[in-house]
Amino acid sequence: MRNPMSGAFLAALLISTPVAGAFAQTAPDAVALAVKDQADGKLKAVYAARGFWPLWVKNGALTPAAATLVSYLETADLDGLEPSDYDARALRELVERSRSGDAEALARTELRLSQAFARYVRDVRRAPNAQIRFLDEELRPKKLSEADVVRAAAVAPDFDRYLAEMGWMDPAYASLRRAMAERREHWSNLPGSYVAEGAALKPGMGGDRVAALRERLGLDPRGKFDKRVADELRAFQAAHGLKPDGVAGAGTIAALNRPPDWYDRKLAVNLDRARLLPGPGTRHIVVDIAAQQLVYFQEGTEAGRMRVVVGKPDQQTPMLAGMLRFAILNPYWNVPDDLAYKRVVSRVLNGASLQTLGFEALSGWDANAQLLQQDQVDWRAVADGRQHVRVRQLPGPGNAMGRVKFMFPNDLGIYLHDTNEPELMKRPARYFSSGCVRLEDAQRLGQWLFGQPLNPASDAPEQHVALPQPVPVYLTYLTVQATPEGVRFLDDVYARDQLDPGEFASR
Repeated sequence: MRNPMSGAFLAALLISTPVAGAFAQTAPDAVALAVKDQADGKLKAVYAARGFWPLWVKNGALTPAAATLVSYLETADLDGLEPSDYDARALRELVERSRSGDAEALARTELRLSQAFARYVRDVRRAPNAQIRFLDEELRPKKLSEADVVRAAAVAPDFDRYLAEMGWMDPAYASLRRAMAERREHWSNLPGSYVAEGAALKPGMGGDRVAALRERLGLDPRGKFDKRVADELRAFQAAHGLKPDGVAGAGTIAALNRPPDWYDRKLAVNLDRARLLPGPGTRHIVVDIAAQQLVYFQEGTEAGRMRVVVGKPDQQTPMLAGMLRFAILNPYWNVPDDLAYKRVVSRVLNGASLQTLGFEALSGWDANAQLLQQDQVDWRAVADGRQHVRVRQLPGPGNAMGRVKFMFPNDLGIYLHDTNEPELMKRPARYFSSGCVRLEDAQRLGQWLFGQPLNPASDAPEQHVALPQPVPVYLTYLTVQATPEGVRFLDDVYARDQLDPGEFASR
């Protein structure tokens, strides 16, 4: 799911719209002339740049985008907003009155739609409550102007599609919002009857538990587990992230017995996280910690994705937004103190050679740290915690960083990097790192970022390669995903969904 003020997104907003000359061969349209007469304020400049040609009117009638916008405004509570703030009823009435085809009425509706659209987008793109740390000020959400919103929409290749897909938001936000709307429509108002735990309920069965199941699905409680029950149950399962097999096993019964606000709250928390992600038109990277996946976007579409390994539950990968600025080829791995004992110190105490292990010791963590010979370190004191020494792994095939790491500078020591343990990518749950993000295919990501293979110039360690243009990278945590098959509720391994959306701001 987006930060509206990343450099790339701002650039997209400020792309020049078609100038009046682009419409010079088209005969003056009555609606365009009426828009020219009625437009004022900053919107007038936006329309003037496009020859006052309407966005919401085509061939003398409103396009489907008008009804789409009214629907968004009427359900703005899904976005955490107040529908009454947008006077959606009055706008719907105005839309209906404009169906007469009168040019003056259409122009009036055109401008009202643009104003309402700009306000809605600005509010949806507001700063999220979700707990996230912005490493670069340019990524922190800032309020868009009315002209910026309309200008960005005006350059969309297909305006109706742009509205239908919420093209100003990350696809994750739009799909989660649709899932929330569908859940409300179909499942929020069903009877809250409790289905007792027990053996799985299957077609052909009857009894009190089947009666409770029928009632919970909004059916007459009288009767057996028939085809109607199975069909409704499959629909419920698909909408709640369960295997749609039409059998009420333990997982399905638990889902049926949860209160509706459990799902609403889960969706709301994730919508708020998705809100801060940039639109697909911005070249950027998203790491979804909960899904253990990385996705990268270019020119309005998903350019690729890969599996990742993320932090263990006790060494969590944080939510961050920063600018990826350079890569380091042949990197060292600076071993965290808690791992240094297990991987290095204990083995040295048992007679192993630092050099043979592929590590070296340094006097400290600053730029002036000196290399230490193995016999210059009191390894027993290090093991007992009476002395500290910096241990780092030399570049090479066994290095935990692999061949490259991608840096978005931060004081937490978090970055994206290659891996020397590709077998971990085959695991369904990949919470193995100390907080950094290990990549399934670092070379493919490097090729996308730099436009060419990332090959070191020599065997020298720590070769820095700057990105010509920094790329925003967002580390988020989406425990709900909308798929073509239905909603998936992922395990909340980090227990971050326990907080209400408003509480994220204070954490």
